[in-house]
Amino acid sequence: MDHFVLEEKVGPVPIRVELGPRPLIWLRTPPIEYGKTYEPSACADMLTVNVNDLLDVAPQLVSARNPTIFVAVKNKEIVDRALLDARRLKTRIGPDSEPLCVFVFTPTLEGAYSRMFAPLDGISEDPATGSSTGPLASFMMRNCLTPGTAGSRLMSEQGTKMGQRSILHVCIQSENGKVGIDVGGYVTPLTEAMMRF
Repeated sequence: MDHFVLEEKVGPVPIRVELGPRPLIWLRTPPIEYGKTYEPSACADMLTVNVNDLLDVAPQLVSARNPTIFVAVKNKEIVDRALLDARRLKTRIGPDSEPLCVFVFTPTLEGAYSRMFAPLDGISEDPATGSSTGPLASFMMRNCLTPGTAGSRLMSEQGTKMGQRSILHVCIQSENGKVGIDVGGYVTPLTEAMMRF
């Protein structure tokens, strides 16, 4: 296993690599913060679904330095049917709000089936959002949507509806009484380079 640290805008991000024929690269999710909750009817409206399509879990802003509103719905068909209306989003969160992501998902046996929209950041839909996947796991554990015990793994399937299916892996770690969330995935190398210090 290889370890190193990336210096990002959010600070140092520990990386570990599970070596093998197809390496799995993990990053440690930065500290997660919980923000305000939103009316289910408002979130259903901006996602152009029915309020009865939502699970009985208050949509909430959760961030690991990438503010994201998480909206839990009842099944995959509703996730696929969702379509974020940017105008309604601005109306619901306020015209002067910072850009944020809206993450709609449904729990599955493996973890979650999800989609992410960020039109205020110029992203109509993202096929793989590592920065929101750690907070997704935390939100699901907090709301009893997944067991999420230490040492457990789950997966978030994202991008399927847009034809760019991706699988993001989550590993729940427990160190010194604190829970850490690692997010991992496989990559396809396009080029190689060497850094000398």
